[in-house]
Amino acid sequence: MTEPSKGRVLVLGAGGFIGRHVFAALIDAGYEPVGAVRRRAAFSRMFPDHHSVVCDMAKDVTPEMWQVRLQGMDAVVNCAGILSDRSSRAIHVDAPAALAAACERSGIRRLIHVSAISADRQAGTDYAREKLQAEDDLRARNLDWVILRPSLVYAQGTHGGTSVLRGLAGLPGVVPLPGDGSQLFSPIHVEDLARCIVLLLAPNAPVRTTLEPCGPENISLKEFVLAWRGWLGFGEPRIVNVPMQIVRPFARIVDLLGGGPLSTTAIRQLEFGNAGNGDGFAMAIGFMPLPMRAWLARRPSCVQDKWHARLYFLRPLLRWTLGLSWIAAGAIGALAPQEAVDAILRPFGWVGAAGELKWLTCLLDIGVGMALLSGQLPSLMLGIQVAIVAGYTAIISVSAPGLWLDPFGALVKNAVFLALAAVVAALEDDR
Repeated sequence: MTEPSKGRVLVLGAGGFIGRHVFAALIDAGYEPVGAVRRRAAFSRMFPDHHSVVCDMAKDVTPEMWQVRLQGMDAVVNCAGILSDRSSRAIHVDAPAALAAACERSGIRRLIHVSAISADRQAGTDYAREKLQAEDDLRARNLDWVILRPSLVYAQGTHGGTSVLRGLAGLPGVVPLPGDGSQLFSPIHVEDLARCIVLLLAPNAPVRTTLEPCGPENISLKEFVLAWRGWLGFGEPRIVNVPMQIVRPFARIVDLLGGGPLSTTAIRQLEFGNAGNGDGFAMAIGFMPLPMRAWLARRPSCVQDKWHARLYFLRPLLRWTLGLSWIAAGAIGALAPQEAVDAILRPFGWVGAAGELKWLTCLLDIGVGMALLSGQLPSLMLGIQVAIVAGYTAIISVSAPGLWLDPFGALVKNAVFLALAAVVAALEDDR
């Protein structure tokens, strides 16, 4: 006989790293979670037996938009966040304020808000200021709110900043660290964070309080990375301390290329600090999270973990290699003599349009390269590349079949090119 649900809980950011684990923990605890996600189809495939609603926190910034989604809910958990993006203010400030106002109007008292331990004006980042502004707004509400400010959240499967740290741990022979690697964390496993959230939904749980979910130990960045390297089974590395005078300009370059876990915001937050009082958190919540090394010992690494670590920094290298190769192919084609193009197209009777076809294909190649560098629509881009390379190969096989025997493998290399395209497409999905 099925036990009655403990209540319906709307989980914002349920498709993200923390949100997915919170969603799963609520299911195990007997709640009926409803995911508020941008990509409903993908989320429904992960949780086929559970409900979800579509939302976009970059746009859903009025209470009216949230009141519809709150119908029938008993509580709300907001796990949504983004390190740096043009829409970060809407995601961190405007949408949470609208959500809280909608909760007040709908009579939903319990709202758990996941912030960050570095939400402090002194951190000097938009991320920190926005997180803090959202906290201040929530504290002024007539709600049974709880604000959680976790330190670094990790798991066997990683995302964002923890993926970078695992990538550093997986580098062959050497581990570069920003500064002296002494920056402190109080890492907490995502399952312990999810367990904390489940406990805070209980009727007798503390409310109108701010907690810092932290593990029981403060460890340095260097210790963190070396612990993961040992867990992965890799040998002792040479530590290279990269001066912050080099790290900061590099982060600005990352900003120009689209941002990410190595952006200026990430580096500033790292420098500000991410350590907290693990004992104080344990006393408030009623259990002591496991130390990170204890979690790692309980979950031995497998070959897929090693792949992830080794591929983390290879992924952008492969994407840029592939994208720039397409751009270079287009540029080289544009410089090719018209006679060579005529010779290729003559067997098909297309010589009259050779000039237009030359420029069309060159622009197509350059466009594909630029699209690849953006990292968008990887599956579509793979299909386009396959079609273009197959078309080029078929045309050249008719007009110049001798190239199949070229000692430099002019046509044979197309197979390698497509294999690289397939690998890049497979690695682009990081959600």
